Amino acid sequence: MLNPRILLFLTLIPLASKAQDSCTLIRQTDPYTKLKTISTGFIPLNGGSITIDASKPEVDVLFSLKGQNKCFTDASTAAIYFVGTKVKLTERNDGTMNCEGLFHFILRNTATPQVLMRKLATQKIEKILFTGNDKVETLIVFTPEQQEAVIKLAACINRDAPTLLQQ
Repeated sequence: MLNPRILLFLTLIPLASKAQDSCTLIRQTDPYTKLKTISTGFIPLNGGSITIDASKPEVDVLFSLKGQNKCFTDASTAAIYFVGTKVKLTERNDGTMNCEGLFHFILRNTATPQVLMRKLATQKIEKILFTGNDKVETLIVFTPEQQEAVIKLAACINRDAPTLLQQ
């Protein structure tokens, strides 16, 4: 019979290994270009979802908003409000014109994360106000669980995206 202390230690090993690497990113390699990518996968939000993808050239923060009249052009904006501050960060849509509710922040992948990515990894998002065509506004309010998920996964992307520069 095993010593109870050894048995307890053996049952805690899987928990310790998960705690050390809390980053569960999706890693893929394009079979044709051999370009490696990492992704958070889609994180559900109230009224849409967010995913952060990184490759050697760029980091793409994609919002997929639900509903009709979600048309965005390069003139569309997103005002990001962070918890505990009155300062907002306004970003333009970097994606193509669409009416599918897709809004992109496309940033260059660099050895040091861009300002937006640093903020996403360190400050909780309270809400984002998307302004599309004809000044149609869509408000996404983050729950505490969603705030934590975005911070955690953005930090994982910030940690691992620079490794893609070496391919």
